[in-house]
Amino acid sequence: MGSSGQAKRGYHHGDLRNALIKAAGQLAEQGGPKAVTVRAAAKAAGVTPTAAYRHFENHDQLLQAAKDYALDGLAATMQARIDALRPTTDPVRQAMGTLCAIGRGYIRFATSEPGLFRTAFEQGGSMVDGNALSKVDEAFQLLVRGLDKLVEVGHLNPADRPMAELTPWCSVHGFSMLLIDGPMRDLPDEMRESAVERMMTILMKGLSSKNVDDQLVADVLADTRMP
Repeated sequence: MGSSGQAKRGYHHGDLRNALIKAAGQLAEQGGPKAVTVRAAAKAAGVTPTAAYRHFENHDQLLQAAKDYALDGLAATMQARIDALRPTTDPVRQAMGTLCAIGRGYIRFATSEPGLFRTAFEQGGSMVDGNALSKVDEAFQLLVRGLDKLVEVGHLNPADRPMAELTPWCSVHGFSMLLIDGPMRDLPDEMRESAVERMMTILMKGLSSKNVDDQLVADVLADTRMP
């Protein structure tokens, strides 16, 4: 995030909109969606509210920009975990590892950036409104492609594929909320990691049309561990 002085220089070069979006993202990091206001973003960017209103007519528009900023961060964190996977020549292990990495990335973003995570899913669009979910789709499509890969490598029966996204998404999102806002928020790191791996084990076994070898699950968990 840039300083107020940097934001002002950006404004003089016609980049005030991006400066305000970054400021809104920083406000969300620090205080969640309720901290995002046009006046606060304008102050952080070093401009007047009047100048800010030339780019965002109201609070809802700025909040949507902050949501998009947060969702970009979520998708980037998930992709980074995929990119960090240990290489393997086993296509099933690779496909399962990708799904596990997606889940771990989702949880990592929620716990490392709780303000942004809360902002990403603050109110917003419905699943029947494609336009409202344009940013959610970037992260969601990682999951879609991951499940498609399980089918491709013969691990998930095509008949079991429709709407298979809902179970891992709901599980990982609910788990994340329990960690940042619920009774699991004070878990020690070791217990948190054990809980993550137990959930991932259940999901990996559930997202399969075959019996899953315990050693394969252990290998996938090891492949996706990061500091």
